[in-house]
Amino acid sequence: MAERYLGHEMLTVGPGLRTGMAIRYDNPREIGPDRLVNAVAAYTRLGGPCVVVDFGTAITYDPVSASGEYLGGIITPGVEISLEALTERAAALPRIDVTAPRALIGKTTVDAIRSGIVYGTAGQVDAIVTRLRAELGANTRTIATGGLSGAIVPFCETIDESDDLLTLDGLRLIYERNV
Repeated sequence: MAERYLGHEMLTVGPGLRTGMAIRYDNPREIGPDRLVNAVAAYTRLGGPCVVVDFGTAITYDPVSASGEYLGGIITPGVEISLEALTERAAALPRIDVTAPRALIGKTTVDAIRSGIVYGTAGQVDAIVTRLRAELGANTRTIATGGLSGAIVPFCETIDESDDLLTLDGLRLIYERNV
């Protein structure tokens, strides 16, 4: 369609496309294109060891070495999936919006769920990033992206910056490396 209507071939992120990043993954075809694109953008911006934490359907952690190698990743259930499982399996628990909790200790069921989801996810992020920094080096920077990053990142202690447009920036960078 792109060739027919726009007059050029559409680039597809995957094996064979120049990303400028060595991939240290057993099967590179298994890497979600968004994860690779985010890693390229983060490393280009930060210029050193880094971790991308993407708050999407899943929460993904994608570490990049000091020399710019995609090292692999960590995948956990996303915030919305966790909430769905909680409300579907516990009959008395209502579905909630993910917003900042009023306090750590909830005084209503909704407040208790909200506190658990926000602080629990932030704690998970901090624990995983701390372990990644121990492996990659204390100077490892962390950048967050994804739809629910705005709700969780303010409660994290290990996120250095947040960028809702990280994926688009990575797509631009990869495009420029291939035209």
